[in-house]
Amino acid sequence: MKFFSRRLVMPNDLNYANSLFGGRALEWIDEEAAIYSMCRLETNCLVTKHIGAISFDSAARQGDVVEFGLETKKVGTTSITITCLVRNKATKKTICLADDIVFVQVDPETRKPVPHGKTLEQLQNSEKI
Repeated sequence: MKFFSRRLVMPNDLNYANSLFGGRALEWIDEEAAIYSMCRLETNCLVTKHIGAISFDSAARQGDVVEFGLETKKVGTTSITITCLVRNKATKKTICLADDIVFVQVDPETRKPVPHGKTLEQLQNSEKI
């Protein structure tokens, strides 16, 4: 799994217990996974269809740098399925794992699903570059 980006946990990202709010983590995961998918499929006409199992393993505190590891699990005709691991940059401890994040390419006018023309093999080969 490659780690593509990082975020600094700021005071506005904290919950009542002074740790990273789960909702903020999910917002970041959705955004990071969308950007990853847009880059892989070479389009920005994607919508989030599904986010599967999410498990929180450890807390992130104010001042922690968290990083996002992403990889492609599956590619359908109109969709791409991603896994996202969020971990503490310094300790490498897993903060949370979001599995089976599905994005669907849509027509910008009709908003209906359209084929993206990519295969898993093509995407895996492009990740090696």
